[in-house]
Amino acid sequence: MKILLLWLLNAAALFAVAYFVPGVHVEGFGAAMLAVVILGLANALIRPLLVLLTLPVTVLTLGLFIFVINGLLFWFVGSVLRSFTVADFWSGVLGALLYSVFSWALASLLRGQPFKQS
Repeated sequence: MKILLLWLLNAAALFAVAYFVPGVHVEGFGAAMLAVVILGLANALIRPLLVLLTLPVTVLTLGLFIFVINGLLFWFVGSVLRSFTVADFWSGVLGALLYSVFSWALASLLRGQPFKQS
């Protein structure tokens, strides 16, 4: 139940990103739900490999290269899905940054509420 609620909150966060960033567009709630799943898979499977391969650059930039990796993954998912589009790299970086902030804020609101386990 909690995972489904987190999934819905992340879709809402993606809608908020599409509202605030002009280069990010989501066609509907179903598209946002699918984009959140693909973003989660990309972050779980591709991101660790990219972080490992770019570790020297990340160390030299004091960790700021992680923003580039996040933006590239956000842009990549926008190029894979037709219903979720990211116009360019900088829209991807800003979108990934705002998506992280919004999903963190919504998840922290969720953690403040007690849940019954069934």
